Amino acid sequence: MIVSDTLALFFDRATNDPLQIDNHTTWGAFWHLEKNIATPIRLVTNSFCAAGGYLSNGTMVSVGGMAAENTEALDGRMGLRILEPCEDPDAVGCVVYDDPEHMHLVETRWYPSAMRLFDGSLMVSGGMHEATPFYNTDPVNNYEFFPSKDGGVPRPSEVLARAGPASMFPRTIGLPDGKVWIGVGNQTVIYDVEKNTEMRLPEVPNGVHVTNPFDGTALLLPLHPPHYTPEILICGGTTTIPGTPSANLSVHDPASSQCSRMTLTPEGIKQGWQVEHMLESRTLLEIILLPNGQGVITNGAQTGYSGYGSVGDPIGFSNADKPAYTPSIYTPDAPLGKRISNKGMPTSDIARVYHSTATLTPKGNIMIGGSNPNPDIINGTTYHSEFRIEYLNPPYMTVDRPEITNFPKKIGYNTKFHMDVNIPKNLNKKNIQVALMDLGFSTHGFHQSQLLVFMDAQLSKNGKTLTVTTPPNNRVYPPGPAYVFLTVDDVSSTGARVMVGSGAPPPVPDQGVPLSIGFD
Repeated sequence: MIVSDTLALFFDRATNDPLQIDNHTTWGAFWHLEKNIATPIRLVTNSFCAAGGYLSNGTMVSVGGMAAENTEALDGRMGLRILEPCEDPDAVGCVVYDDPEHMHLVETRWYPSAMRLFDGSLMVSGGMHEATPFYNTDPVNNYEFFPSKDGGVPRPSEVLARAGPASMFPRTIGLPDGKVWIGVGNQTVIYDVEKNTEMRLPEVPNGVHVTNPFDGTALLLPLHPPHYTPEILICGGTTTIPGTPSANLSVHDPASSQCSRMTLTPEGIKQGWQVEHMLESRTLLEIILLPNGQGVITNGAQTGYSGYGSVGDPIGFSNADKPAYTPSIYTPDAPLGKRISNKGMPTSDIARVYHSTATLTPKGNIMIGGSNPNPDIINGTTYHSEFRIEYLNPPYMTVDRPEITNFPKKIGYNTKFHMDVNIPKNLNKKNIQVALMDLGFSTHGFHQSQLLVFMDAQLSKNGKTLTVTTPPNNRVYPPGPAYVFLTVDDVSSTGARVMVGSGAPPPVPDQGVPLSIGFD
């Protein structure tokens, strides 16, 4: 997860990682995006397979985790790990608060999801109580919130209860009216947080399942003014029937190449899912939004499943095989059947399968790391524990780029702000986009809270100042941290970090003005 202009925060498993702190292994680190060095951090609870996101005051919260595995780490399944905003570029003085005795979740949760809500809090969904080898046989079929709502009593979830055993890391996505889209197994719903009701949507088509251990990915496509009409995209996963004994599954079972897209309006829901296909089958993939609105499909394997040592014929310990080494570009506004291409994309030689990750950085490139389909740190195997970091550089990284030279550190809703810019003379100034982005929390093939909202912008006559109109309210973009990117003629700037809203702690009241239309 990106936590500043120069730092990403990594959470790992409390086992035998080589990075040390206080004479024992560490399972957390800051990664310096410019110096490419790791700084170990002190954690108390086992943060493995946790979720996370930002609060409205800029605080990063990691939720859930794994049971204790060694003498250093305490049980992390009820964990709340908190990083207050820290501006030092080298992480000096940046401390993660991790005190399970005084602050913890209500439920034990391994493999949960988290997402930012319109009131600045986090919604925590699903997971499992006790670790199981492959399927979710001890599910947590409810939601809770941080800070707590409902007197701290979790809310039972209908969709989680009927989703079946392939239901870990439910895909939860905030919508611009404040509701939440949820995809779990092959089930999809719109959940109304305020009314505690759900509206069922059509199932993911053609028998595809998309949550762990059958990991596909899901995201909200970029939102455009004035209507901010939401569209969901789901890609990858598998058609394997959930509950099939894992010993009867094979590392060579093909993943799905299917991408399914739905517009969440009455007309779009009635029309149903629009299906297209990636250039290859993928499980364990991610789709990372770029500031110009395109998505980069990266990571994953073409066959097999999440986890390790579960299928009948693992390769070493890996349940997955045939890594997808070449990323693709997804262009949302291209015609159906022509949206996905890998033309000009580089091919890696590093497998990124189970426990791999990817994120957009403030520089505008994509950081890719991880991959460890093993019970521990293991080397010398086909799919060993991977510690190398790669950066995927879009074409705009190698040309003269627009710059945001002066900007406000805090912006409100339904208002205008000015930012000074420097635009190279060779770029067409008639083609300007300004994106407000949450870079998200990446884990297990799902980029939690990833969001891109385009903002209207007018360039001054001298070409040096942009007047930008912010989102109408806190449901379109939740209060808290964001990055602003300027794209001119398809060339994107580095990101400018801003606080959206007042910066007050949650819950915060509605701000701005309502949208003129509803979606359901």
